[in-house]
Amino acid sequence: MSTPDGPLAGITVVSLEQAVSAPMCSRTLADLGARVIKVENPRGGDFARDYDDVVRGMAAHFVWCNRGKESVTLDLKTEQGLAVLHRLLARADVLVSNLAPGSTARLGLAPGDLAERYPRLIAAEIDGYGPGGPLSHKRAYDLLVQAESGACAITGSPDAPAKPGPPVADVCSGLYAALSIVSMLFAGRPGTVAVSLFDTMTEMMGYALNYTRHCGVDQEPRGMGSPAVAPYGAYRTADGHTVVLGTTNDREWQRLAREILDRPDLADDERFRVNAGRVRHSDLLDAEIGKWCVRHELAEVQRIADEAGIGNSRFNRPSDVLAHPHLKARDRWREIGTPNGPVPALLPPPVIAGYEPPMGAIPGLGEHTLAALAELGLGEEEIARLREQGAIGAAS
Repeated sequence: MSTPDGPLAGITVVSLEQAVSAPMCSRTLADLGARVIKVENPRGGDFARDYDDVVRGMAAHFVWCNRGKESVTLDLKTEQGLAVLHRLLARADVLVSNLAPGSTARLGLAPGDLAERYPRLIAAEIDGYGPGGPLSHKRAYDLLVQAESGACAITGSPDAPAKPGPPVADVCSGLYAALSIVSMLFAGRPGTVAVSLFDTMTEMMGYALNYTRHCGVDQEPRGMGSPAVAPYGAYRTADGHTVVLGTTNDREWQRLAREILDRPDLADDERFRVNAGRVRHSDLLDAEIGKWCVRHELAEVQRIADEAGIGNSRFNRPSDVLAHPHLKARDRWREIGTPNGPVPALLPPPVIAGYEPPMGAIPGLGEHTLAALAELGLGEEEIARLREQGAIGAAS
């Protein structure tokens, strides 16, 4: 699985993972060339495998987060399965986990246990709320943490708060964990790192929390707009599309008013002179911009905005993005293998000069168990005995 010229070539990661956060962390490491051994329960494995069956009979979440990994089935509730895990860890550089609260401690994999037994190991644990607080015992999923952290309160509209569409808590926690692991590898510093979804989301809420702390006002969600800058929003066009226009400073506002709207009266209006005033009166500005946009087709609006140096984009649905010409022109799609045939997948965001990410296959449940056990030196009789004891899955 390791790519010889990958930045993390030669690094072995063992992952005890479910759902999105830890799988995104380990997939990021695999994209950088690490070998990732995903340890799964023989009875069903990662529960994200069964979220749906829309990708050639596989779950969309699982296919997204698990390319380039080896799947090894071990029942860690058995003494024999746990012993095999320790043999894997003895050869590993990194352990990634996001099991339910207290699970790693019950398995003897708490930070203190790992530091004593595997002093060269980097162990990254992702949990919901971090230790030492009144919520530490709770299970935490992306929506729950987004609600707890206040993110849902500033998303959607005032009468309809919403969860941000992508699983931001999960993904960002996984990326923070991956960043920490890479940093520790670079420094040659083994040890443990803990990332909680709640800490991640309160960091993501930094602007909103600063705003409320210092002025005492809870910002309301603005739908496709922004509570921080104006004008900044979505507007219908004459041909039935939606254009998003954004300004980030007073100079851009002046260009939008004078060169696009041809409204020097708005540009000179004292209410709109600075951003704070425009935010207070954003409804008035949105109405005027909306009147102009609805008289022009999308392509014309974007051409005029580009010429004026005003940020703009088209409101797209997922089906539009699948055929997005920018992705095609930049050759961002690849084909990856799965147990049920090839499927398309996007390249990871980092573009590293001279390095092509391996884009490895999606593993079937337990697909690599026999090879991994043989690599550990277990013979056929020992493997058969582990199977009889229920420590590994049935032969595939």
